[in-house]
Amino acid sequence: MRDLSAPAECASVVKADAYGLGMAEVASALAHAGCQTFFVATLGEAEELRALLPGATIYVLDGLLKDTGPVYRQLGLRPVLNSTEEIEEWAAFAKAARSKLPAAVHIDSGMNRLGLSAAGVDRASGATDLWSSFELALVMSHLACADEPDHPKNEAQKKIFDTLRAKLPKAPSSLANSAGILLGRAYGYDLVRPGIALYGGRARRTGANPFAPVVHLAGRILQVREVTAGETVGYGATRALERPSRIAVLAVGYADGVFRSLSAGDGEQGLQVYLESHPAPLLGRVSMDLITIDVTDVPEVIAKRDAWVELIGKNVSADELAAHAGTIDYEVLTNLGTRALRRYLGG
Repeated sequence: MRDLSAPAECASVVKADAYGLGMAEVASALAHAGCQTFFVATLGEAEELRALLPGATIYVLDGLLKDTGPVYRQLGLRPVLNSTEEIEEWAAFAKAARSKLPAAVHIDSGMNRLGLSAAGVDRASGATDLWSSFELALVMSHLACADEPDHPKNEAQKKIFDTLRAKLPKAPSSLANSAGILLGRAYGYDLVRPGIALYGGRARRTGANPFAPVVHLAGRILQVREVTAGETVGYGATRALERPSRIAVLAVGYADGVFRSLSAGDGEQGLQVYLESHPAPLLGRVSMDLITIDVTDVPEVIAKRDAWVELIGKNVSADELAAHAGTIDYEVLTNLGTRALRRYLGG
């Protein structure tokens, strides 16, 4: 991501516990790789990150909540100001503190989520006393459709961003998320903010994923059972077996992030998980702690008690699991359970 976005600075988004993968381990590894600027969602996340990385630049996307200015100042954190009210409050706080405290300003370029509207930019741009009270360290916006490279909203948002940011004091600019970086250097400006791509996720809806998987999720087989044709599997008896089968019961369920929507009833093709190079479809309902897979066609020497089954990895991407569950890989990663033994390699 750094090489794709150069000469822009490549920051890292580590909100939501680094997309569910562990902010302490992930942020430390990214800092070791040279990252100096990080984005989180909440002030609580920023406090945790500051304890890990005393010298990093840390922006808080949720912005300035009431009476939180002293925490920002004490810990050297930077709010992303999302409204004229927040700008006014930060300017007043900085003025009272007699310090040019840094902050970012977020412009809404058409997503209609957080950020200053065009009218808000016009109101704030004329208030010179505001901008003299604090350091405008970054002007940013967020793309709504960057995962679709040909979507006309990408260029439309870029033009709106260019128009509105020109009304504010001169400062470094940032527009691109992971997918935005793939739109080309014209979207890079001075700083990019990759998130899902850092974790091997799919930044674009179509085409091959250029990012290698970094997450591997495995479930252990507790038991292998011989089941006759016509018998049912799991809660609700939603899956009847059409042939004599061997089924394996895995110690993983929706409490671990394997969504209940992955359940495969009669006539449904379940997610294919893997034992080494052998696929095995999920059968029946996903329960809280257990899932069942069909290992009839997997050699018995491989499909046995204590064996590990790949749920996410080189054969099953987080995006593929998400597609079967009717969601996106962002939700898959951020819902990985805390019960699993976590191993970090190469950090």
